[in-house]
Amino acid sequence: MSRPAPTLSQGVALLGSAAAYLLLAYATPRPEFGRLVLLFATAFGAYAWLLYRPLPLRYGLLAALLLRLLWLPALPTLSDDYHRFRWDGALVAAGQNPYQHRPDELMASPALARPDAPLAALYPWLNSPHYYSVYPPVCQAVFGVASWLFPTRALGFVVVLRLVLLAAEAATALLLLALLRHFGQPAGRAFIYLLNPLVVVELTGNLHFEALVICAGLGAMWALVRGRRALSAGLLALGVATKLLPLLLLPLLWRRLGGRAFLGYTALVAATLLVLVAPFMSAELARNVSHSLDLYFHKFEFNASFYYLARAVGYQLTGYNEIARIGTGLGWLVAGLVAAIAVGEKQPTLRTLPPALLAVLTTYYLLATTVHPWYLTPLVALSVFTRPRFALVWSGMAVLSYGAYRSVVYSESLGLVALEYGVVLAVLAWEIGRRKPSVADPAAV
Repeated sequence: MSRPAPTLSQGVALLGSAAAYLLLAYATPRPEFGRLVLLFATAFGAYAWLLYRPLPLRYGLLAALLLRLLWLPALPTLSDDYHRFRWDGALVAAGQNPYQHRPDELMASPALARPDAPLAALYPWLNSPHYYSVYPPVCQAVFGVASWLFPTRALGFVVVLRLVLLAAEAATALLLLALLRHFGQPAGRAFIYLLNPLVVVELTGNLHFEALVICAGLGAMWALVRGRRALSAGLLALGVATKLLPLLLLPLLWRRLGGRAFLGYTALVAATLLVLVAPFMSAELARNVSHSLDLYFHKFEFNASFYYLARAVGYQLTGYNEIARIGTGLGWLVAGLVAAIAVGEKQPTLRTLPPALLAVLTTYYLLATTVHPWYLTPLVALSVFTRPRFALVWSGMAVLSYGAYRSVVYSESLGLVALEYGVVLAVLAWEIGRRKPSVADPAAV
């Protein structure tokens, strides 16, 4: 029996997506905000149609791959983070520790092991030359390999990173299908993530390593449902060594695994992390990493929601930005709410783990001081297994945050931020009201 081919409308949607991605990849500088929004809206409209009229599984998986391959030879135009990736990678490839010194320190002091001339030429392109590296060991290892292969060619470096992320996305596709099958859900739900424009643009296009985090997190869940806890702990540690975000999964495992098993699981995660961090251990590591985290919570601010409201109140009361106090307060509030979710779940099981984690991460990002668009991609991945669709709306509205780069001088539009979060919070409130989850069961969100 022949498999059904895509319909005409599905084909048009795919062609529209491909055209939008090609223009985004090769003809849309970041300051061109109007064009960026128009193209992203085109891709998102096609995505919405393909969710409404799903492709056959075989063709959908092929489309997800081809839409990502369109970006393969493109230098990122919407993000300049890859310049810092190259800087850190060159240090790793040269046997130096990327966490020990800031770029400006290396360039200013002849006593330090300064990078070679090609890397010195890269220095003016760095967007954070006065900060220590914030990229965890797994990222640094990938940067180092790419730099070793292509020490002076930006495109070669970028292609290596993109191939690594494409491999992670391919593994994510398999893990989504395996978990959906285990939970008794339709395989076509995988396209909620695999065809999402924010996922394609930010992970494949802009080279953000949430692709590895999502892959490792889903791998940890898959190993848990298969009863392979040691493998799960190792994969979770791999995710944490890529971005710290997966640590928020641990409180949700306490009741699911039981006290003794949870302690053993956590010990395995910690031991694996020590192995992954060991190559970069130095006397300065803890100090410099803690300094970077302090900056993240107490200085950086971008595309936030409730934090901006608290900041406005702080200005009225004191006349200056109270981010140091507000950031600390919101951090403690997140910790309390995450604990409440972990303790308040009704009958927590591995099947309810995705919605519980969605609630935890949503809480974290709504109270964060910095929410870059790619931060939201794990929410899209978790939406594959859950009913709420506010994360998909958020993934569509997050493009408005690029309005901050419309001119050479960075200037964030609070009107666009208000529009983004007004829509997202309205949808979230509507979904919560429609389902009316119990206060004691935040995971039902």
